[in-house]
Amino acid sequence: MEVILLEEIRKLGEPGQQVSVKSGYGRNFLIPGGKAVPATPENREKFESQKAELEKAEADALTTAQARARKLDALEVTLSRKTSSEDKLFGSVGAGDIAAAVTEAGVEISKHEVRLPEGPFRQPGEYQVDVHLHGDVDAQIKLMVIAEDG
Repeated sequence: MEVILLEEIRKLGEPGQQVSVKSGYGRNFLIPGGKAVPATPENREKFESQKAELEKAEADALTTAQARARKLDALEVTLSRKTSSEDKLFGSVGAGDIAAAVTEAGVEISKHEVRLPEGPFRQPGEYQVDVHLHGDVDAQIKLMVIAEDG
């Protein structure tokens, strides 16, 4: 199935690029999600007329992501959690907890932007947390998980 991408898709292509994808991926994910349109002659013409507008929107998104990355790189967030006698957390610190703490600190991020490749944190300590803001922009937050008195 041939589609025209409306936004950058990692490992697939840039906005405006016509790519060949499996039919199910195109029909069930790309097109309903507004990430692509079928590559029909009408859509090609329509896209060519909107190309400058889409490129400007993509450039604005990149600029915004870069500004957010600069704020996040300078950010240090501290979370306190109750711990057991073996110095393990009751529960864990996951992407949602981190996103809420960073948003509370003044830089809005969603839990989907937080990357925890090894899963949630289960022990107190100091961690570097990766945040994926845009296809080309990543940031790191310094996270301190401390034992709560009580």
